[in-house]
Amino acid sequence: MSEPPRFDRGHTDDLMTFLAASPTPYHAVANVAQRLEKAGFRQVAETDAWDAVSGGAYVLRGGAVIAWYVPEGADAHTPFRVVGAHTDSPNLRVKPRPDTGAHGWRQVAVEIYGGPLLNSWLDRDLGLAGRLSLRDGSSRLVNVDRPLLRVPQLAIHLDRNVTADGLKLDKQRHLQPVWGLGSDVRDGDLIAFLEQEAGLAAGSVTGWDLMTHSVEPPAYLGRDQDLVAGPRMDNLLSVHAGTAALAAAATTGARLSSIPVLAAFDHEETGSQSDTGADGPLLGTVLERSVFARGGTLEDRARAFAGTVCLSSDTGHAVHPNYAERHDPTHHPRVNGGPILKVNVNNRYATDGSGRAVFAAACERADVPFQSFVSNNSMPCGTTIGPITAARHGIRTVDIGAAILSMHSARELCGADDPHLLANALTAFLRG
Repeated sequence: MSEPPRFDRGHTDDLMTFLAASPTPYHAVANVAQRLEKAGFRQVAETDAWDAVSGGAYVLRGGAVIAWYVPEGADAHTPFRVVGAHTDSPNLRVKPRPDTGAHGWRQVAVEIYGGPLLNSWLDRDLGLAGRLSLRDGSSRLVNVDRPLLRVPQLAIHLDRNVTADGLKLDKQRHLQPVWGLGSDVRDGDLIAFLEQEAGLAAGSVTGWDLMTHSVEPPAYLGRDQDLVAGPRMDNLLSVHAGTAALAAAATTGARLSSIPVLAAFDHEETGSQSDTGADGPLLGTVLERSVFARGGTLEDRARAFAGTVCLSSDTGHAVHPNYAERHDPTHHPRVNGGPILKVNVNNRYATDGSGRAVFAAACERADVPFQSFVSNNSMPCGTTIGPITAARHGIRTVDIGAAILSMHSARELCGADDPHLLANALTAFLRG
């Protein structure tokens, strides 16, 4: 088997470019598609009949992308190796009637998406991006990537108890950003502004999915620049690594015994229950259609799924130097220590012993160290798309990811080496 390319700090440089160019799930999947096209993949429409042609293909649906590579001579019952991830991140999203304001301020009405660290969105220069749905049935991406909005915090002089009692934010009253001055707030102003930004005719937008993002670019941090600060690492770090790994697995000329797949879903932060979420039918439908396109039967589908393994790759918690007591005392994942294997015996993560062996073998082939994570017994454990994927599709799933700090902040922190270590491990996994 030919050797795949080894990712290094150049991969981390590229991750920062990807993060900056992907302020929303819709932009993220468009950037994934562009990268896959360069690797020889082709887009297929869900409404078309699929053929048995080998090579790389991908499906886009909203903020989700499923991509796969069929090797020459693959049987209908050939199993899949899936890297699962998600494209969404907690943020502030624009309401159906966005134009509001009071006391001479023009504001934008927003709704809280997922579970963001609300304080991290205060006094931060915010842009606005997303998807505009047009009267003719098409859609257009828009990205105002400059300081446009700001959620101003109350001055300490007007809240003298904030340092003693802690910051208390009302999600309805305190998180509405300002974007200008004026008492003449009119319905349609924000959308009219975005139509101009996108070069669209006035009145052409009839629907929108818009969200805020920090306009501060990703950056290396620290004395030795061994850290990276940036937005949406949860979970575009994994989406980027999975895209690079799939392209590498598909273009190295190796003989593959499985079909490598990237499944990047939307709406993980709100429970995954949507047509583009991991709890929807998208992944299963795509894998089944791949089997049937190669002349397979339901028996072949069952055989393929029985041999399939999924790595659910999502960011996890590095040990925090200021809050070490919040972590399990014997499991302290460190940044730049390699990807983490997430374990929870109550099935908040899907990993079991056999899954651990699969991941350990991939890391050994890639010469990548890995660490283990379990939650402190006194604290609840988060979850991922892993258990959902395992239960919905009946495929063996392992939860892994890169260790970060400040998860769900508008700006998160990871080790500068962990992105390429994860990508190398994923490449080895996809190549079997």
